[in-house]
Amino acid sequence: MSSKILQEEPKSSVAIKKRSRVPGVMITQFVEQLPAGKSTPDFARKPMTTTVQEGKKAFFKAMVSGEPPPTVTWGRNKGEMDDTENYSTRYDERAREHVLEIVNVKLDQADSYKCFATNEYGQAVCVVTLNVIEGFKKKTQNANVAKDQGTQDFRSMLKKTTVVKRKKQLPPQKEGEIDPKLLELLISAPKKDYERICWEFGITDFRWLLKKLKQMKKEREDEQSKVVESLDNVKQIEVKPSGNAEFSFDLKMRDPNSSVNLYKDGMMIPYDDDKNSKHSLQKTGTNYVFSIKDPQKEDAGFYQVDVEETNVLTTDFQVPDVDFVAKIKSTKVTQNEDAIFQCVLSTPLNKITWSKEDASLEDGGKYEITVSEDKLTHTLRIKDCQMADKGEYYAIAGITSSSASLSVQADSGGSKSIKAGDGTKLGSEEQQKFPKESAETDTAKQADGENDAGDRSDKAAQENIKDGKDGRDGGYGGDGNGEDGDDGTGKRDKDDGDGKSKHFLGNEEDKGATDDASDKKKKRSKAALSDSDDVLDRGVQFVRGLSDTDAKVGERAELSCKLSSQTSEGCWYKNGKLLTEEDGVTIIKDGALHILVIKCCKKDDTAVYRFEAEGRKSEATLNVKDPAILDSDALGEFTNPVIVRVGENAQWKLPFSGGAPMNIQWYKNDDKLLPGVNVKIETSDSESQLRLTKCQRKDTGEVKIKIKNEFGTIEAVSKLIVLDKPTPPQGPVEIVESAVNSVEFNWKPPKDNGGCPITNYIIERQQVGRNKWLKLGEIPGTPSYKDTDVDPGRRYCYRIRAKNAEGISDYLQTGDIPAGVLRYPGPPTTPKVVSAFNDCINLSWSPPCDTGGTKILGYTLEKNKIGTNYWSPVNQKEPITDTRFAVKDVFEGAAYQFRVSAINLSGAGEPSIPCEAVIARDPKKPPGKVKDLKLTSSSYTTFSLSWTKPKEVKGIEDEAQGYYVEIRPIESLEWSRCNASPISLTSYTVLGLKAMAAYWVRVIATNYGGDGEPQDLDNYIIAMPPPVKPRFKDRNMKTLMVVKSGNTVRLNINYEASPMPEICWLKDGIPLLKHVTITNSDRGSQLLIPTSERSDSGIYMITMKNMVGQESFSIEIRVTDDPRPPGPVELYENTPGTVTLCWTPSPDEKRDDRLHYMVSKRDSFKRTWRTVADNLFNNKFTVVNIMPGREYYFRVFAKNDMGLSPPSESPVFALKKEKGKFKVDMPQMKALDFESPPSFIIPLKRRTAPEGYECYMTCAVRGDPTPHVTWYHNNISLNTNTNYHITNVCGVCSLLILRVGPKDNGEYKVVIENKLGNAESSMALNVRE
Repeated sequence: MSSKILQEEPKSSVAIKKRSRVPGVMITQFVEQLPAGKSTPDFARKPMTTTVQEGKKAFFKAMVSGEPPPTVTWGRNKGEMDDTENYSTRYDERAREHVLEIVNVKLDQADSYKCFATNEYGQAVCVVTLNVIEGFKKKTQNANVAKDQGTQDFRSMLKKTTVVKRKKQLPPQKEGEIDPKLLELLISAPKKDYERICWEFGITDFRWLLKKLKQMKKEREDEQSKVVESLDNVKQIEVKPSGNAEFSFDLKMRDPNSSVNLYKDGMMIPYDDDKNSKHSLQKTGTNYVFSIKDPQKEDAGFYQVDVEETNVLTTDFQVPDVDFVAKIKSTKVTQNEDAIFQCVLSTPLNKITWSKEDASLEDGGKYEITVSEDKLTHTLRIKDCQMADKGEYYAIAGITSSSASLSVQADSGGSKSIKAGDGTKLGSEEQQKFPKESAETDTAKQADGENDAGDRSDKAAQENIKDGKDGRDGGYGGDGNGEDGDDGTGKRDKDDGDGKSKHFLGNEEDKGATDDASDKKKKRSKAALSDSDDVLDRGVQFVRGLSDTDAKVGERAELSCKLSSQTSEGCWYKNGKLLTEEDGVTIIKDGALHILVIKCCKKDDTAVYRFEAEGRKSEATLNVKDPAILDSDALGEFTNPVIVRVGENAQWKLPFSGGAPMNIQWYKNDDKLLPGVNVKIETSDSESQLRLTKCQRKDTGEVKIKIKNEFGTIEAVSKLIVLDKPTPPQGPVEIVESAVNSVEFNWKPPKDNGGCPITNYIIERQQVGRNKWLKLGEIPGTPSYKDTDVDPGRRYCYRIRAKNAEGISDYLQTGDIPAGVLRYPGPPTTPKVVSAFNDCINLSWSPPCDTGGTKILGYTLEKNKIGTNYWSPVNQKEPITDTRFAVKDVFEGAAYQFRVSAINLSGAGEPSIPCEAVIARDPKKPPGKVKDLKLTSSSYTTFSLSWTKPKEVKGIEDEAQGYYVEIRPIESLEWSRCNASPISLTSYTVLGLKAMAAYWVRVIATNYGGDGEPQDLDNYIIAMPPPVKPRFKDRNMKTLMVVKSGNTVRLNINYEASPMPEICWLKDGIPLLKHVTITNSDRGSQLLIPTSERSDSGIYMITMKNMVGQESFSIEIRVTDDPRPPGPVELYENTPGTVTLCWTPSPDEKRDDRLHYMVSKRDSFKRTWRTVADNLFNNKFTVVNIMPGREYYFRVFAKNDMGLSPPSESPVFALKKEKGKFKVDMPQMKALDFESPPSFIIPLKRRTAPEGYECYMTCAVRGDPTPHVTWYHNNISLNTNTNYHITNVCGVCSLLILRVGPKDNGEYKVVIENKLGNAESSMALNVRE
């Protein structure tokens, strides 16, 4: 293991840098060209940045790839890593991970760590950061010191608020799960920062988090709504050019006296309003700014702001150990040029802060911020520099900063000054010709101005430009040509409503001219308008402009803005009219902050308010709303329930006030009420009345009125109670006791008590078999009755009526209830051993479900000493009245079983099931953790575990008597126990798992003393067999399948793989059609075509892929049909002794490229048919050796993979043998020379054959003496090659290739030669796929 952060690369001639597919990984290739099958190292999964507490363990895990397998080493930026006690590395073969473990993390080990993957062809490097949080003890001490300093008057503070010393800690991050801090940060962060925050936590794809984050945000907003009215403009913590770290937000609390608490890593931090304090809070209106003065490394941490106990902001302050290797330098540019600031850091950082004065700069628009691949070089580009861009710029990395100035010179081609007399011309011509630019105050970005609704006259525009004040004294960064201010044409500042003032622009009639970089002439003209430094004075600027505000009638409203100067004075205007405190408003000036307060808003206070200071302007709109209001006394009376009897009328009325028009709607049980026979609604401008006539019991419920106008909605709720007699009591009747001389039963109260309580129940009784009902009287409102006047053996029926103040209900009649029948209770539950000692065993049980119709009087407890068959009663004197008992008549070390039986008025019932044997001895200590817990085997639904029994430590940990196995899905937080009772074996198989699901596993040892501490596996387990690369089981799988058209195609492919692979079927390289069904299982895949067609023919390829590898197999499926016969056969005699057959092609030839022909012959001499030619792909064949005097018959068959077609027969062919008179003419003997050089009668012809099929090539030759024939393929002789079938019959030379492949492409040549010469013929063979 290396101790250096940068390692020496192996000696090589080249060093080619290239980017990995994994973000943040840099690869260096040592050779110019990689050999076949070799690759440079890369990270399949890179280590992740982690944050741990001091004293805990830290892990970095990486998965690498490359051929040959790379060697993994680790290093750090600062310090050595040679100490094997603190740093250890290992390779996890099962997870295929390289692990760096830091055993006992200390504060000085917070650093940047590098992981190197190296082989002979290259090296891959990635950088991660380890953040260390201080331990608990130090934080507690610091918090106590801070508490003593910040709580001077404890009693006075106790009266006002509750001091919370420590905030509830976030749960610690568990391996393989999301860090809870990440979710807390994302809740408070804007969406544009999600990617950066997730990157810092090692998450590159955060889309899967959004659903959970949305739910958490909603829950947090619901909590905040209880104490906060509004929370806006939240800004995360960052270091400012002043050297202080600040974070801020706009907060409006429901209770102004609510406490605002600041926490760091869960510990409360005291603060005050003194800027010189370490932690301070500056509050301006609703804006809160928390500041940390001179931040140091120990100030890094997890900061949270709570209102009471509700979190409103979370931010993470990181102080990386970084310094500037090269600082930014001052630069000087000409107007309209780009300026560049660049710095180099000592440690890689994803992002640093760029700022100008107190405003942070963001990437986009005016500014372009870039970072090099190694995260060391950071660049800021300022586009199209103008005079407003000059000033000090800062680069802030952690708590270290660098500053430089930007100077902007006027373009030499532009005008140096603007005379007063030229203002009219510039205002009317040049300002229309060139668009103006504006800068937003908070972000210093470019923004487009907005034109006023009304047109300004040319005269007013010329006067304003001549005046020069409004035009040259624009808003923030104004340069006199209308930027951020009024340009003299009457353009007015508009506020966008979120606290960012859009300042004034010049005349923008030509809005389409946005790309001024393309025209130098436009830029020079614009530069002329902006004027030089000696003519234009930027003067005061708006740091924060006015914002649109809403207020209610009678409430307080406040408008505020902030200038760059604390000495500047300004004026407030309402709809263009100057405001003074005589107009009923309060004007406050607090340094650079200017506030306008309206203590009690009225409807006519709705207006556009403007603040002007030294020519700078900002305006906003105040909207005063007049929602509906209810009188508190009338509302209190309205909310009281209205109680009436059935048939009476109910009435409500409610006065209200507010801005018209009003929309009033009444509801009953959330259903709208409309005027009708029983509903009367009367509404005026100030009151609404509802009257319900002839009310019924079902009308009981909630009555609500909803009053709405354009400013809001208000509701009031009342209740209607309609009184009536109750409904009958509810059954079923439960018999509590049926004794010899008494009967007791109970029932349920009426479902509806009629609106008032049940006072009595009226009971009547009838003896079964008689018609008379006897009134037993009235009982109080308890739904239970005991009849003691019954005769044994008789049966009775009862009627029960309910009574309230409004009347008596109908009756509930019971079934027949017997009296005096003996019924014994059922058995209680099995006794449970509560505790056991050497002289006492404590038991408990539950009553029986079946009491036998009477109450339980007590219990009889019996014991049995193990080894005997005798059950002896424990309580011999009297029954046990409780459901628990302490058995003291036991011997130490003896084992006992216990059972219990219940006793009622009829007697004792059946005893319960005996409990498990319990030994009388003192309690044990819980056992320790099991040892050597490991996974022995796994499958998709099960996995097996084994472990070693924990050691017994006398007085601390006793012997384990059993074990529990618990599992937890990785996405769940709850453990589930796999075995209900302890197992004695030290191995266990967990069943019923979900395939490919991940589980955490732990084993707990147990004994009579309780459960020991759980022992977890180091890593989670995935329910899958050991990884196996996909492979096909069938060794002799067919590569060709022929199916008749219309039949079913069923192709089964058996395989083995783990995990289950992704299976993809393709036909001729494209996805399958919908009528093809694919069925996959964990052992095979089936392709099914229910009804095949010829178009289904093709090459089908199955590809299986999993995490280990992939495998493919191809099979050709031919769908064809029985061939149809060819057409008529014609015969030609071209050469004596031969006959040529010609026939019309079969109709199937065009759609079956495998179709060919076969020719059979029969003559009059031999009556049998003989095949003379096969595998003919043309429609002509010449038959030789035709004998004169015989008749010949020919048949032509079409043939394909399914077989032969019916034949097409030819006409009879015969050569007549003419017999003449025998005459011997003695010819004149002449010496004749029949010798001739070789020549081709029919040469070779060009052919195209399909791949995998036969190919037949023929030619006819002649010559005397008979020429010698040689076949060549690409000038290589084939005569001795056994892969080709070569024949030569009577001058007809043939070459047969049984199965054409790509290697058979090329030129084929036939060379014939004899002593008189030679000849050759060639052709080209193309193999079609």
